[in-house]
Amino acid sequence: MFIEPHIRGERRGWIEVVCGSMFSGKTEELIRRLKRAKIANLKVEIFKPAIDVRYDEVKIVSHDTNAIQSTPIDNSQKILLLAQDVDVIGVDEAQFFDAELPGVCDELASRGVRIIVAGLDMDYLGNPFGPMPCLMSKADYVTKLHAICVKCGNIANYSYRKVPNDDQVMLGEMDVYEPRCRKCYNEGMV
Repeated sequence: MFIEPHIRGERRGWIEVVCGSMFSGKTEELIRRLKRAKIANLKVEIFKPAIDVRYDEVKIVSHDTNAIQSTPIDNSQKILLLAQDVDVIGVDEAQFFDAELPGVCDELASRGVRIIVAGLDMDYLGNPFGPMPCLMSKADYVTKLHAICVKCGNIANYSYRKVPNDDQVMLGEMDVYEPRCRKCYNEGMV
């Protein structure tokens, strides 16, 4: 699906973004793509924000407990330092990274690296989240995934926060967030 040919022996890089609400399968899709790259004997490096320790301090873990080893980092510039001589880079929970992440991804893609980034496109208020809008505009490929609304069963693209807290970043699972469609999300926000 995302395999580009090598033209005249030149390695081509590109950026893929997998986005959507919580519980839409973003991390699962990221892990799937990274495992396929490993099967193809490509050198893969995977990064996640150091603040995300919900399931594991080091591994990227999906909600259904599928996991892959990663390197926790506290800023996106470290990707440039740690990702030497690689074919594919995976980045999970990109919304938690700094505003430099799109530039880092752009630079690596220009060097011929395939970058796969997963993250929430919107925060709990329905606003663009962190560096995701810029990443999506720079991406060669964008895949938007949807969850299922827990209220009505329709397609959900909002992460509804069930607990009172005004912080944009609040780590949590089903105890704190639930996927909702636009209608059910708006009804809950009144």
